[in-house]
Amino acid sequence: MPEAKPAAKKAPKGKDAPKGAPKEAAPKEAPKEAPKEAPPEDQSPTAEEPTGIFLKKPDSVSVETGKDTVIVAKVNGKELQGTPTIKWFKGKWLELGSKSGARFTFKESHDSASNVYTVELHIGKVVLGDRGDYRLEVKTKDACDSCGFNIDVEAPRQDASGQSLETFKRSGEAKSENAGELDFSGLLKKREVVEEEKKKKKDDDDLGIPPEIWELLKGAKKSEYERIAFQYGITDLRGMLKRLKKAKVEVKKSAAFTKKLDPAYQVDRGNKVKLVVEVSDPDLPLKWFKNGQEIKPSSKYVFENVGKKRILTINKCTLADDAAYEVAVKDEKCFTELFVKGEPGCVLGGGRKPPVLIVTPLEDQQVFVGDRVEMMVEVSEDGAQLMWMKDGVELTREESYKARYRFKKDGKRHILIYSDVTLEDGGRYQVVTNGGQCEAELIKNKQTEVIYGRDLTVKASDQAVFKCEVSDEKVTSGQVRGPGKRIDRSPPTGGRGVARVARARLPTWRPASAVPLSRPKLPGSLCSRIKVGVLPKQEPPKIHLDCSGKTSENSIVVVAGNKLRMDVAITGEPPPVATWLKGDEVFSATEGRTRVEKRVECSSFVIESAERGDEGHYTIKVTNPAGEDVASIFLRVVDVPDPPEAVRVTSVGEDWAILVWEPPKYDGGQPVTGYLLERKKKGSQRWMKLNFEVFTETTYESTKMIEGVLYEMRVFAVNAIGVSQPSMNTKPFMPIAPTSEPLHLVVDDVTDTTTTLKWRPPNRIGAGGIDGYLVEYCLEGSEEWVPANTEPVERCGFTVKDLPTGARILFRVVGVNIAGRSEPATLAQPVTIREIAEPPKIRLPRHLRQTYIRKVGEALNLVIPFQGKPRPQVVWTKGGAPLDTSRVNVRTSDFDTVFFVRQAARSDSGEYELKVQIENMQDSATIRIRVVEKAGPPVNVMVKEVWGTNALVEWQPPKDDGNSEVTGYLVQKADKKTMEWFNVYERNRHTSCTVSELIIGNEYYFRVFTENICGLSDSPGVSKNTARILKTGITLKPFEYQEHDFRMPPKFLTPLIDRVVVAGYAAALNCAVRGYPKPKVSWMKNKMEIREDPKFLMTNHQGVLTLNIRRPSPFDAGTYTCRAVNELGEALAECKLDVRVPQ
Repeated sequence: MPEAKPAAKKAPKGKDAPKGAPKEAAPKEAPKEAPKEAPPEDQSPTAEEPTGIFLKKPDSVSVETGKDTVIVAKVNGKELQGTPTIKWFKGKWLELGSKSGARFTFKESHDSASNVYTVELHIGKVVLGDRGDYRLEVKTKDACDSCGFNIDVEAPRQDASGQSLETFKRSGEAKSENAGELDFSGLLKKREVVEEEKKKKKDDDDLGIPPEIWELLKGAKKSEYERIAFQYGITDLRGMLKRLKKAKVEVKKSAAFTKKLDPAYQVDRGNKVKLVVEVSDPDLPLKWFKNGQEIKPSSKYVFENVGKKRILTINKCTLADDAAYEVAVKDEKCFTELFVKGEPGCVLGGGRKPPVLIVTPLEDQQVFVGDRVEMMVEVSEDGAQLMWMKDGVELTREESYKARYRFKKDGKRHILIYSDVTLEDGGRYQVVTNGGQCEAELIKNKQTEVIYGRDLTVKASDQAVFKCEVSDEKVTSGQVRGPGKRIDRSPPTGGRGVARVARARLPTWRPASAVPLSRPKLPGSLCSRIKVGVLPKQEPPKIHLDCSGKTSENSIVVVAGNKLRMDVAITGEPPPVATWLKGDEVFSATEGRTRVEKRVECSSFVIESAERGDEGHYTIKVTNPAGEDVASIFLRVVDVPDPPEAVRVTSVGEDWAILVWEPPKYDGGQPVTGYLLERKKKGSQRWMKLNFEVFTETTYESTKMIEGVLYEMRVFAVNAIGVSQPSMNTKPFMPIAPTSEPLHLVVDDVTDTTTTLKWRPPNRIGAGGIDGYLVEYCLEGSEEWVPANTEPVERCGFTVKDLPTGARILFRVVGVNIAGRSEPATLAQPVTIREIAEPPKIRLPRHLRQTYIRKVGEALNLVIPFQGKPRPQVVWTKGGAPLDTSRVNVRTSDFDTVFFVRQAARSDSGEYELKVQIENMQDSATIRIRVVEKAGPPVNVMVKEVWGTNALVEWQPPKDDGNSEVTGYLVQKADKKTMEWFNVYERNRHTSCTVSELIIGNEYYFRVFTENICGLSDSPGVSKNTARILKTGITLKPFEYQEHDFRMPPKFLTPLIDRVVVAGYAAALNCAVRGYPKPKVSWMKNKMEIREDPKFLMTNHQGVLTLNIRRPSPFDAGTYTCRAVNELGEALAECKLDVRVPQ
């Protein structure tokens, strides 16, 4: 690939001029470099091993201001194919070759024996601006490597004492050091000069940048820092950026942005990047710009709204996307810069892009004043950044309007265009990139002049002869032109041309500047006008239409919002008068949005910012004394379409919804190419795009939604002009799915005309819940399903009535919710509608299998279910006699019977017998009811004996125990003096007690309350005598007693009771045993001892024995025996356990 080598690579011409300084620096630096270049062979190297193609990398140095320095590096030529290209860079991309001939000189040498390249960088008289990071790049066709180093510049060291002595000089002309007087005024002046220099140095800063440049940098955008640094010769870009970062800039709080764009973004080429900004008001309009041009949404640029965040996503970034971006909200803007990295494969120390090479360089051009010139250069990267320079001065876009030039980019081609060249535009033009540069010269030629040309005056229809003589004999051809067309062509001879014209109407003759001629023969072109006088002649007016961009004859299309200018050429003698009309409306205004402009031989109709109402037929009428001409132009205004209409959701599912809409009424004058759709959750501000490519249909299925969440959707229409405004939001809708089918559909009952069905709720109900169930039936052999209920039933059971007797019918059940019907649950076999005889059976509840106890005054409400078909006859009796209907109410249904007493009395106690009978079949059950109340007070409460501080109190049980067992007695005492009662014993089970710790000298009364299941008796039994505790005569009289023998053989106090249990429900067998010593207890089933079986749990709590059976089955039925054994004997208790399986 040819590449223009920059002038910096050539040896400097003034190499011998600054010889003195390098010679002085060379001896000092030579000893330091020599040991590094050639270490002895027998000595082990202490430097790091070379890596890559560098045998010796450049070393970072520190040098004082004003001194010279040399940077040396060595490259292994064995690793390279061909001669390498050496480039030195400062910072990211500034190539030092552009400064060759000043203070930077370069040297390259090659040792053919060892195949080693030695490269040197000489910097003379180092300044503070030279400090920073540098990079050496070595590149061949198949290899590329670079390494970095640093140059640190220190301020010169000053001898303070020497300066002070120099200032102390003696006045006078005496040569002796001691002669004259000390000049203190000179010392003061010297100090003033030093202070001024320090102040000036402080103002210029360490970087050597003047204050006015700092002010310019502070007010510039970040994207312009590199251009300003290049323009003013600032090489230490890193130091400049650090200084700008430290500068305190007052940040003005933005009213439109709560979070602005980041200062810069970086992305690899081919990847995507997101620019995020947060606005204060989500309803504010927002626009994105790239290099000042507004960005429109497309597959490349995707706009997103997430709450108050606005996101611009750039897909598949290229180098053309490396630009400055800004976002505008009303009058406020914020800026950022996007850096696009090049492809990997070339190590660029600190650079963000690969080198941009020049493929096609500039070419020299010879032009004439007034010609159009295009200078074109082609580079290796699409959208690369480069710099145009003219005679060493940068050409910028900001100055292009003043200098009459403009820039054009066409992919990899960059073009500088002069529409009208002047004398000042000649010179040397240069293009600079970060990978090379090229130059070309623009040469101006002398303009050809007209020496002879005479005006003519002829009559109409006479022949006119034009003669002209030019100053250049190389003119080989010419043209005679009238107003707009060529008349004749005759080759000139010796700089003379002759043309004959049959009709003398043409006022000008113009040489053939439009005829292509070779460059050596035609150095330029000229134009000469010859005035021709013509006798007055009338010509009817004529309209010459040229409708550019037309779709049909005399039709013009304009985009709404754009400016339209209809220029219509008209001819006629004398000049005609033009009138513009739209229907009957005449346009005569010369100012405003719609106006008429009149020019020579042309009439223009201008519309600023075209609107839809401007569409229609326009008529131009031209008149003069010779006649008139009329032409019609149809103006069609195209615009973005109106929003789609009637946007609605027709159906929803578990995670989907069907969206339907109507096309817009107005398509903008262009066919609607498709639609864009968006969706959001209700209450959210974030709209999510559903499609990035236009959707052509008017029905769309939106998927991947969350069930139970409210959503809204909207639609945009798209045509060739752009995207419409959004449609009205749909009504909030919720994705809801029907439930799954009901489970375990079974027939519960069948009669001659009815069928009762039962089922269980569906497994999956979902967010929509369930409103109920619909039952349908179908006769066998038919496909018509008849609804059994019009309104959904909530319970999982239903009786279908009015069915034909003897028919075979299929039944099915569906669940219903807001989303619709579920899948049906259908019976596997048809049901025959016929009553089936079933023997009667009473389902006696468990709590009624034992004595049912209630208190006096409470209600008795017994519900006893039964079964049997047909409906059985129910009979209640008490002791074999009918019930007293004045006290007992009985209600019987098809499935149960209810026994009800509003207020129970003790007379209601007893055994009740229930019989359920169908013809000769019956079933019976006995219910024992006991109505209890509080017991009466104990009788004959007496103090039997008093000894010491103790008293023995005895009494007899109450006459009325309240129809309940007495559970204990409450004993209280009271001092005769105070008669305040205090509890002595609670729930005393015996009919006597000993009251201890009585106070000596006091006399006590005692009273006793009876306690049963209903509580304490209403009145107590009070002792008839008192217990008086004497104060004197206390003697201890030992009590003589014979030790009691407590031993006894085992004896069951409570035997085992036969039990009937339901399979699957836990059962327990209980009994109580007494014996001393404590008997050993064992359990047996069918005479086999039960040992460690996890199904059985045996407990013994103070003689109360319990055998727990977990989930008994029919196998667990049998005879259970409890055996208690001690040294005095043994005891047995047996019972039968029956385990029944529910039907």
